[in-house]
Amino acid sequence: MSMSFSKGSRLFYMHSSMRYILAMTMAAAGATAQVRLPAVPLPGLPQQSLQQTLNQAQSQSLDRLSELRHLEIGRLIRANSGVVDADPKGEPVVRDEILALGPADAALDHARSLGFTVDREQSIGTMNIRLVVLRAPPGMSTKKALRTLRQADPGGNYDYNHIYSGGGALFAGAAETTGAAEAAAAAAHDAPASSPPAVKPLQARARIGLLDSGVDATHPVFRESVLHAWGCGNQPIPAAHGTAVASLLIGHSEVFHGVRPDAELYAADVFCGRPTGGAVDALVAAFGWLVQEKVAVINVSLVGPKNAMLERVIGDLVDRGYIVVAAVGNDGPAAPPLYPASYPHVVGVTAVDAHDHVLVEAARGPQVMFASPGADLAAAGTEHAYAAVRGTSFAAPFVAALLASGVAAPSSADAAAAIEALAKTAIDLGPPGRDLTYGFGLVGADRRIDPAPLIRR
Repeated sequence: MSMSFSKGSRLFYMHSSMRYILAMTMAAAGATAQVRLPAVPLPGLPQQSLQQTLNQAQSQSLDRLSELRHLEIGRLIRANSGVVDADPKGEPVVRDEILALGPADAALDHARSLGFTVDREQSIGTMNIRLVVLRAPPGMSTKKALRTLRQADPGGNYDYNHIYSGGGALFAGAAETTGAAEAAAAAAHDAPASSPPAVKPLQARARIGLLDSGVDATHPVFRESVLHAWGCGNQPIPAAHGTAVASLLIGHSEVFHGVRPDAELYAADVFCGRPTGGAVDALVAAFGWLVQEKVAVINVSLVGPKNAMLERVIGDLVDRGYIVVAAVGNDGPAAPPLYPASYPHVVGVTAVDAHDHVLVEAARGPQVMFASPGADLAAAGTEHAYAAVRGTSFAAPFVAALLASGVAAPSSADAAAAIEALAKTAIDLGPPGRDLTYGFGLVGADRRIDPAPLIRR
């Protein structure tokens, strides 16, 4: 997919003004307050307000990071006003659609009598989850449609069909063939930060789930990979963001390797190149596929607002022993929490640069469980080349891949043990113990691949 801000890729890449904001705010100090006890039985420290660690000038400057995402949301809505709307807080939603979780037949009949139609539905049978997408009557706004259904069925569960987006940017140099990149790297005597593990026989492979945009399975880093694709009617629609995240999980070439090149990847494309891609009902359908395949560790490098339907589904997944790893987002330390990383017991991941400093744009708060490389980092790019990537989107796969080593199948006990074991290996970068900026600390730093030898400027 092109690196331009086309409709299909609109929220996967930061606007060029992000570079300007980052330059202005790079001197801002990160928050290092301490947080609540972790979900797993590990040492923690008392909670302290994040806002206490930011002075007023820093807070105002960093607020502009959050504004950038909302500027992109505004552009998305204006360019696709026929299918994309905004909720009362300005977050993007699918126009004229309302989600109903497990509605009774009588409630659906009443909704039809009010002019609503059942457009489609998703279900996760083993979890007893049924999500119905209702379309509003002609002439009724999306906001009024939600109010109408909630008033008609006060005991029901209704919400917007929110749209989620990727959190990070890809910066490619001049296009270069993979062979040329490998030759340049070899000439520079550049070696990977650590030796990739040998690929194991298929039956011994760890398994990782991915909810993102489409993966370019033809990229050379996936030549020896086991990759199962889902979504878009089985029509591949590769995009840069999903390809980059997947490469960090399982990619492997002579000069590049992801964290677990020996793992089996189950990649769900929840965007399919549509302006409404990343909507909640698509995420639920993808989760359903991963539940069907019993993939226990799931990477979600997407961010968006709180949504009752998504919270219920993810909560049920965690209760059943699945591990959901999510990027905490790039709206800055003073911004409100983003989801799904901020749902209870989701493994939220922040990003650090090559100097182990938290990215200035990375979110802070009790949702941060781990830090991993998220800048000064190479990943698979477009046109079979490599790209430098930046953002919490690209830190999350480090954690997901590391956790997958300890969880072969969904299990609450195994999930807790894997998180606890990883926390014990973390390098504590902030105050002693878990903190709001780095969580338990840094993991996966030895797996960072320097982008400089792979990208011709």
